[in-house]
Amino acid sequence: MIAIGLEGSANKIGVGIISHPHPGKPALILSNIRRTFVSPPGEGFLPKDTAKHHRSWVVKLVKLAMAEAKVTINDVDCICYTKGPGMGAPLQSVAVAVRMLSLLWNKELVGVNHCVGHIEMGREITGAQNPVVLYVSGGNTQVIAYAEQRYRIFGEALDIAVGNCLDRFARTLEISNDPAPGYNIEQLAKKGKVLLDLPYAVKGMDCSFSGILASIDILAGELKANPEQRDPITNEVITTADLCFSLQETVYAMLVEITERAMAHVGSSEVLIVGGVGCNERLQEMMGLMAKDRGGSVFATDERFCIDNGIMIAHAGLLAYESGFRTAFDESTCTQRFRTDEVFVKWRD
Repeated sequence: MIAIGLEGSANKIGVGIISHPHPGKPALILSNIRRTFVSPPGEGFLPKDTAKHHRSWVVKLVKLAMAEAKVTINDVDCICYTKGPGMGAPLQSVAVAVRMLSLLWNKELVGVNHCVGHIEMGREITGAQNPVVLYVSGGNTQVIAYAEQRYRIFGEALDIAVGNCLDRFARTLEISNDPAPGYNIEQLAKKGKVLLDLPYAVKGMDCSFSGILASIDILAGELKANPEQRDPITNEVITTADLCFSLQETVYAMLVEITERAMAHVGSSEVLIVGGVGCNERLQEMMGLMAKDRGGSVFATDERFCIDNGIMIAHAGLLAYESGFRTAFDESTCTQRFRTDEVFVKWRD
């Protein structure tokens, strides 16, 4: 079976085409194309501007993906799209596009939960069997484990997502959003060496990042006013790189802590990191050290699959389609709120 998937829940519009040859055989990625709306330094991406970007690219990307995959309309079994969660206007742009394709091509639709798309693509690419999942992105922060045909949320952000925390600090520093603000924070953090004191907000299995962001914003303002400011303990001059380093070390330590607690609770030795922030090499390194101490292992993917993409929607949608799930045309809406544990995972035992 072959599915085409369209993703557009945030600032990326992606189209992917996947084939599931036979049960038990690995999926074949036929095409995976993506375009990103990049806002100016110091600014975030507004829903209306992002939606306009998606509308301008969606038809071109579908044509490019079909050509790259060397498939025709007759080869496609279903059209999958991100139903939610995400930003309303961009989601709506993609929902309208897939409804049009469904009518033009006479193909059935499959609405996909964005988070489940990340998880299933991560499992397919890495081969992780039944891991504890750390899902970290600009809009979501969740620690998840599978049980009884649901992806159960063990812990999550109580306010803003970790990716949003990093992105907003990039705005404070007015650094480039190209290719991504979080990536540019990561590159600066590699040059940092002074670890500054920031709030550490773990509450049971949950995290809070808004207070940390407020604190690091204050430090950034003080540094801007006094570039020669020194660390009171080491007496070293504090740099912007030190701010990025301190922010990363603090928030990633929090994520490692709640992930380890979830591993202990469910008795798992595997961790799968998915979502855009999952590309971060320091997060992968810290998680790897924790897992090694527990005799476990960490699974992660590269930017082709960590960052929002169409192929993950195609893959998760085709799994659901093969299990008998369909989204009726008059129900092919989108929603900004669609929790991971709402999805009945019929394709897993």
